[in-house]
This record gives sequence, C-alpha cells and structure tokens, in this order.
Amino acid sequence: MTITQTPDPAGLDALRQRYRLERERRVRPDGARQYRSAEAEFGYYADDPYAGEAAEREPVRDTVDVAVVGGGFGGILAGARMRQRDVGRVRIVEKGGDFGGTWYWNRYPGIHCDVESHVYLPMLDETGYVPEWKYAPGEEIRRHAMRIARKYDLYPDALFSTAVTSLTWDEASERWLVATDRGDAFHATYVVTSTGTLSDPKLPGIPGIESFRGHTFHTSRWDYAYTGGTPEGGLTGLSGKRVGIVGTGATGVQAIPVLAEDAQHVYVFQRTPSSVDVRANRRTGAEDVGADHVGWAGERRENFLRIVSGEPAGHDLVADGWTASATLLEKLLPSFRRDEKGAAFEAAYEAADAAKMNELRARVGRTVTDPGTAAKLKPWYRYACKRPTFSDTYYAAFNRDNVSLVDTADTHGIERITEHGAVVGENTYELDCLIFATGFSVGVSGIHSGKLPVHGRGGTQLLHAWAERGPRTLHGFTGNGFPNLIHMGTLHNASSVNFTHVLDEQAVHAAALVAAAETGHALIEPSPEAEDAWLAVLAEGAADHEWFHAECTPGYYNREGLGRPNSASAYPHGAFAFHELLKRWRRESIAEALRPRTAVRSSD
Repeated sequence: MTITQTPDPAGLDALRQRYRLERERRVRPDGARQYRSAEAEFGYYADDPYAGEAAEREPVRDTVDVAVVGGGFGGILAGARMRQRDVGRVRIVEKGGDFGGTWYWNRYPGIHCDVESHVYLPMLDETGYVPEWKYAPGEEIRRHAMRIARKYDLYPDALFSTAVTSLTWDEASERWLVATDRGDAFHATYVVTSTGTLSDPKLPGIPGIESFRGHTFHTSRWDYAYTGGTPEGGLTGLSGKRVGIVGTGATGVQAIPVLAEDAQHVYVFQRTPSSVDVRANRRTGAEDVGADHVGWAGERRENFLRIVSGEPAGHDLVADGWTASATLLEKLLPSFRRDEKGAAFEAAYEAADAAKMNELRARVGRTVTDPGTAAKLKPWYRYACKRPTFSDTYYAAFNRDNVSLVDTADTHGIERITEHGAVVGENTYELDCLIFATGFSVGVSGIHSGKLPVHGRGGTQLLHAWAERGPRTLHGFTGNGFPNLIHMGTLHNASSVNFTHVLDEQAVHAAALVAAAETGHALIEPSPEAEDAWLAVLAEGAADHEWFHAECTPGYYNREGLGRPNSASAYPHGAFAFHELLKRWRRESIAEALRPRTAVRSSD
C-alpha cells in the first residue's frame, strides 16, 4: 500500500469522531491494573500441563562456556550460532519441559503463525526444511524449534522445567554464578538472556473469578484433558458444554472457530473487536517458494524484512496482508523507516489508513449474516492501534446457531463472575467452562521486571543501576558494569513483525561478541562513552508516536488507553538498517565492546 491517498476532510472528521466515541466506551481508569498475573492464588493458571511432574535430579554444580536463559527461539538460535562459532559447552535453562518458548506454551486449538512460515521459521537453509503450509500450525513450529536444537546438539546440557532465579558476577573468576529454583549453582563465562515477553499468562481482574465452580484455564496452558482433541480440533470433551471465552485478539480469533465445532454453545466475550484480514492459508511446495537453491530462505526473509521495515525491496516474494499494508505499520513499529514528514504525509497516511479499515469493516458486513452481530464485530480504530489478525474462518463462526457474541464495551468487560457463569449488564450467562484468551504480561518477564535479579560488578543490581539514569546499553546487547552479559530482546535495538528474524540476527551478533572476546582474551563490556554514543543515536531520530497512540482504542500497545510516551528505546531507522549497522560494526569496531581480562581462568 502506497501513501498516496487523497484525504476526504468531511469523511475523515466523521471517522475521527466515531473512533473517539468507540475509544471512550472502552477506556478504564485502572489501565493495565485491570489484569492480574498468574501468581499466588492464581499460580495454577501458569502450571505446565505438558511436561508432567519434573523428574528428580541432583543440583548442577559445574562450569559451562555459555549459559542461555530461555529456551524459545531466541535461546535456541543463540545456542546454534554459538555452536557455529565452535563454542564448547552451551547450557540453555528453560522453565518449560522442552524447547519452543511461546510455541511450547501455546498449543490451543487452531494455532498457526500469522507470519508466513517460510520467513518465520529460522534456519531453514541450515536444516534443509521446507514448511508444508504458507502459515504453519503451532506443532510444526514447535517441532522445528526442536529440530534446530537437535542439529546443534543443545539437548545434552539443557536444564528443562527449571527457572533461573539469579545471576551474580564473580569478580575473582570473572564468571557468572547462575542459580535456579532447583538448587543449581553453576558458573558460566558468558550469559545470554532471552527470556521473551510471551510466556507469563495474564488474567482479567474480574470480581468473583475465584468463585466460579466450572472449569477454567488460560489458552497458553490449554487443558486437553478436559476438552479432548488436539490443536487440529476434535474437542469432544466439550460436547454438551456451555463454553465462554474471554478475549478476541490473535488467540481468540484462531481458537473460537474450532471451539464452535464441538461445544454445545460458545459465548464470545468481546471488549474490542480485532481487525481480521484474509489469511488465505494453503499448502505450499518447494517450487512455490523458490526453495530450489542454497540460500532461498534467507533471501525470502530479507525481502520480507525490507518491505515491512519501509525499505525498497523490488518484487514482493511473500505478498500477504503484512506486506500489502506495510506502510500502515509505521506507527506500530518504533523502528519503521520513512523519510516523509509533515502535515501532508500525515493527511495522506490517515486517508490510506481509513481506506484499509473501511475495507476490513466491509469484510465483516459481507460475511456475518446477522446485522447486529456484524456491527459489533467491526473495528473502529486506526490500523496500527491494535495488532492486526488474519483468519479465513473467524467471521463465519458467528453465523452458527451455537455461537453468541457478548459485547462488553459499555460495561468495560465482564462485570463479575458467579459460581455458575458471567454477568454482563443485566444478563447472566451460565457456563460450564470459562477460557481466558487474555494474552501475556508483555514486557514484565525476565530481568527487566526484576523477577530475575542480576548483580554485576561490586554487587550492583542491574535494575537499580538503570533506575538512576535509565537503561544503558551498547546496541541493546551489553552494558558497562555487567561483563559478559548479553541481552536479547527489544530494548535499544530494532523490532519487526517477524520477530524470529530479529532474534536470529541478535544471536549471530551475540556469537560474534563471544568469539571476539575469546580471540582477544577479553571481557565483553563497553565503556560508558560507547553507551552514551549509542543512546545519542537512539535519541536523535526517535519517532513521535505519542499523539497517535493517545487516540487509540485501549490495548497493550498504549498501556490500556493510558498512552504510550515517546522514548528513545529503539533504533529509529528500521530493523533492516539496524542489522546492516551491526554488520559494519562487527567488521570495524567490535573492540568498542571489549576490555582486558584480569583473572586467569582455570580449565574446570
């Protein structure tokens, strides 16, 4: 989509008013506090239903070259790229029962990735694998994560069903002491953190939630023992059951059509409808994706990243909803490149946005037969306000007699839960089962939340140091005072809709840092001056998107309607440009991140 739309002032003014009205219906003064974490009395919502009881083992007391915190794609890729650099002992510590991260936890019915599998699944060239579907089902993705782990021999030293509880720098040995919730206390010369943000489920803080006598669970811990079936369907345990599901984001959009096939009745509790574009999933062969030469997957992945980062790319190899609407992602991604500025661009951008949202609303009207239901399913906000979703079956599910949409906008969600059901307005919906498709506590997992304390030089705690002057890093990976600690994630670097590509580039960078430190008998630790220079780069081009998100419907993008302040926390010129910057830096300036070792390491 090109930003060349001619604005219709009268039409846009009416649309803005409608957007404001719909936003105000949903804003709550408690913002993100309306949710509660799956901890304390609700901790059972976060239990692992897939691994069974963790096997007894003796606490680990040894030394490894690299410890990786997190066994999702970020951690797996870090391990694989370390192996390619001939790093010896790599230990991944993962609280799940196997590798996969988000794709280990998320196994709900209908689960698929909404980024094309041929660019989403990393290391396809290296593993020789060609996905069978344009959008892979969750189990295929999970198995690919395991495939990479097996290929790079990451299983022997891995610790599963184990959570890291602290990281402490030992000055004498110049190693990290890694402690876990299973009594482990081992040393690692380098630590890579890849704890992710999509693993800790969150729950709505609905009064009476603890009093419900029916069955409940979170979609990221799907209870197949209760529902029967598999992610492909066949949920025969729901036969004769009245099922409520809370949440209509990306998870709900995929799960609801499958639930409707077997449950006696499905009540969909919706606060804000998602925008749901065409998925057009289909089987694909090697010839469909150009998998006939070495490097095909890397080329396709780079092409996709260029387009969704705002870079010229020539021919669109993927050609889907993400690339077709790439220019509208400019307000969603903090690092989307664009050179246009000013009122003329914003006016054309708003007109293009309106055209796309009109198209999506028209799709609802064409598909949903009941006019009242269709009206409630139409998304009234701008495209980048809420995560776009894609489905070929979602809207049609509301044409079934056993599916009811319960709009909760005017009551700001379900008002309360009783022993037997949910109350919205004057109606009580009696339920046998209540499912929470309410997502994850984005941004609160791992070391940035304080749940995993990190103590560097002199015992300085990472979050205490950052509380004084704000987060300080070089490229988002390393920081002064915390030697040989490498972060993977979104802070101070660049993100994209295809996050596995971003993680793979970060893994390549992490492995290069370790290789350089080993070659130079050095510690990975940038100077304060190097940090200052990087923070200046981030600040110089920081995007002004605060005004945009202040007008958005409530969601996790804008802290549930409380706003998303501008910040210099991301590279401002796009993920593709950031990756090119890292490549140049590794060739020319990697010594900026190193300092001499003082300790003589033993060979334990």
